Amino acid sequence: MVETASPGKRAALECLLFAAGGPVAVSTLARSLDLVEKEVENLVEELQELYERNGHGLQIRQVAGGYQMCTRPEYAGYVQELLKPEVPTLSRAALETLAVIAYRQPITKAEIERLRGVKVDGVLHTLLSRELIMEVGRKEVPGRPILYGTTPRFLEHFGLASLEELPPLEEEKEEHKEIAAALAEEP
Repeated sequence: MVETASPGKRAALECLLFAAGGPVAVSTLARSLDLVEKEVENLVEELQELYERNGHGLQIRQVAGGYQMCTRPEYAGYVQELLKPEVPTLSRAALETLAVIAYRQPITKAEIERLRGVKVDGVLHTLLSRELIMEVGRKEVPGRPILYGTTPRFLEHFGLASLEELPPLEEEKEEHKEIAAALAEEP
């Protein structure tokens, strides 16, 4: 490991990531540490190597366009037991609606309802209140309906760095065939 900055800057980076509790953009870290972005990336790499070499229970991951300090997967059970889910899990309807939005965004409520075949008012309200989706604009058609898309919190919640990491749709499963076909259609 070649050190790129003082141990003080590395410790300061560690404190920032710990205190943030979520992903922090490289530009924000660079500004806070008075470093250039490449130096921040080198410091992150140093911390990752240090954690790995010393068998720490934490790791630094690239998530939602930034870096986040998080628990190593092999220790996640301990943390889950300590914290217990503070919010109820998402219903099947909410997960299905969220999948439609994630794969087809930006998308209107009417388009979601057409794909799912059911009303989604309550589900959209739940997803908005949990900050997993947001209004991303208005569609340029009569009535100018709201367009929905996923949020950085969605990426964080599902441990994704970007939407490109979404798994491909599983068209071969019978229960998913209709929705997969509808999602694959051109808008």
